[in-house]
Amino acid sequence: MTSLTVVPNLSRSSSSPSNAVTGWYPDSWKTKVALQLPEYPNPVELESVLGTIESFPPIIFAGEARILEERLAEAAMGKAFLLQGGDCAESFKEFSADNIGDTFRVLLQMGVVLMFGGQMPVIKVGRIAGQFAKPRSNGFEEKDGVQLPIYKGDIINGHAFDEKARIPDPHRMIRAYTQASATLNLLRAFVTGGYASMQRVNQWNLDFLVHNEQGDRYRELACRVDEALGFMSTAGFTVDHPIMTMTEFWTSHECLLLPYEQALTRLDPTSGLYYDGSGHMIWVGERTRQLDGAHIEFLRGVANPLGIKVSDKMDPKELVNLIEILNPRNKPGRITVIVRMGAYNLRVKLPHLIRAVRGAGQIVTWVSDPVHGNTIKAPCGLKTRAFDSILAEVQAFFDVHDQEGSHPGGIHLEMTGQDVTECIGGSRTVTFDDLSSRYRTHCDPRLNASQSLELAFLVAECLRNKRMSTQRSLSNI
Repeated sequence: MTSLTVVPNLSRSSSSPSNAVTGWYPDSWKTKVALQLPEYPNPVELESVLGTIESFPPIIFAGEARILEERLAEAAMGKAFLLQGGDCAESFKEFSADNIGDTFRVLLQMGVVLMFGGQMPVIKVGRIAGQFAKPRSNGFEEKDGVQLPIYKGDIINGHAFDEKARIPDPHRMIRAYTQASATLNLLRAFVTGGYASMQRVNQWNLDFLVHNEQGDRYRELACRVDEALGFMSTAGFTVDHPIMTMTEFWTSHECLLLPYEQALTRLDPTSGLYYDGSGHMIWVGERTRQLDGAHIEFLRGVANPLGIKVSDKMDPKELVNLIEILNPRNKPGRITVIVRMGAYNLRVKLPHLIRAVRGAGQIVTWVSDPVHGNTIKAPCGLKTRAFDSILAEVQAFFDVHDQEGSHPGGIHLEMTGQDVTECIGGSRTVTFDDLSSRYRTHCDPRLNASQSLELAFLVAECLRNKRMSTQRSLSNI
């Protein structure tokens, strides 16, 4: 795999290297307005930490990011499907091999379900090994008459409601880097060490799914996969091919804390392009996607695959302009548009976005984020999401693409492999009264393992119906 070299410190330079994007350099974002960034109390301490991170090796390799871009290009053409999922915000406290393994295992299960139903490759990307920062609507929160700065993710400040914890601490970036590196190291072992082998498909069930409807459905599908593998072996087809013994897996996170992202940006000697070495795929959020903002300025210069989160507030012309800034060469796989609107708004708004992008001749991968747009407050005061609303948005996403003749390229989920009670509904019905029993998120509510697997079966049915409809249309030609 291609390695990365350390980028020279360009903080005092105003000129762009000859092989970089025109007018761009790793810290040119500092000339723009940067929203959602913390104010560190000690600038000297901040610069010292960033210098340390600049001396560290990148977390990911440029060659891996290029392969992911190729896979996403297939999804843009309807020849693959993106499964992107993981924590709303990773925490230092819950960092463990078991938690990483549980989430990875559920993503493997979901991938098998989607691949079986869609009869196409599934691109597995985790919201992991870097998803430490969260944008917030308010700068402060209040409890019992005490007002403190809002929690912005473990890479910035602490979750505990006290004044000291809420002060932005740059040393948290070093801990985030260390945790992300260790997480990816474990994931690489899972991917290549036999754990992800298709022969183990029956062993991926989590303990709490053993006596569960979704666990039963998964075991039934796993038995069918085992039978198919047995037939292949009997017929003389090898089942020890790399595609059967390992899987591809990538990491992603929101590009929010720009000083950290810049410190991990490296010049790749193979391509002559800059890559953000913090994650394979990075995305810009709804609150930081201003055309003339700092986050877009940074992202336009790195060669990683990029995501753009869009809500029903997105103007079609603005989306076209945004894509043009980030992908002027119209390279397939470069841009993934992650749609989060709510079912009703999506049916009204998404067609206009699809038509505008198509009219501009732009190639993007369209992905549904059915979780973010469906947040409600429970009577007990906790934030939650209703499984039925999430399902309705997924169905609307497929319906709109069928109507527009475009490709539903994937799904993006806030989920966990843990048996939490944070979202209501699903076949193992979680009620409002159940929320407080295992509500463990530090930020937004996540689908648990059972709900995630149930959703995968429902998406697989949508993919199957789309495949059957396409086959019928071709047979009538």
